[in-house]
Amino acid sequence: MTRERVLILPSLEFEQLLWNDRFTRIAGIDEAGRGAWAGPVCAAAVILPPDPTIPGILNRVRDSKLMTPSEREMWAPRIRETALGWGVGFASASEIDRLGIVPATKLAATRALETLAPDYLITDALLFRELELPQTSLIKGDQRSLSVAAASVLAKTSRDALLRELDSQYPGFGFARHKGYGTYVHREAIRKLGICAEHRTSFAIKKL
Repeated sequence: MTRERVLILPSLEFEQLLWNDRFTRIAGIDEAGRGAWAGPVCAAAVILPPDPTIPGILNRVRDSKLMTPSEREMWAPRIRETALGWGVGFASASEIDRLGIVPATKLAATRALETLAPDYLITDALLFRELELPQTSLIKGDQRSLSVAAASVLAKTSRDALLRELDSQYPGFGFARHKGYGTYVHREAIRKLGICAEHRTSFAIKKL
């Protein structure tokens, strides 16, 4: 007997409570690339319409880490089509080195929100005290809130696309393959080639 994969599907439980409180532009926020050695950190924000049928439309959207690459690429355009609004923001490797990874992640999220005019935020663990918006910080928010899960998919696919572009600009590092994370292949490439402008010199790679 084979064991079926159990899907951890997020819901609109938190969004529904807020819609009942007359918030209408609730932005879910998530990021990708915080732990990478190279490339930017990417954040996305997604505002879903106040419509209880949305979970049926986005019925396989979940935490991007629990989706295959092909699943993420398939669902990303559907998320953009379904959303009332969405945005993606980046903070560069040099900004990460200068600010630190958490402030840089918040900077990327602020950039993602620039054109959305949300009236409430649901975030994956981070709390944005610098933004004068009511917000809820959820542990494992990308597994609990569909808005946050949708944002996680857009952040991951947007960053992956950028790393594929960087692969052609910096041949030999394998960015298209490992997306800047600390794999054996990446480590060996750094030992052979040194670091490039997309590497985060504040991370441990300086010691390789």
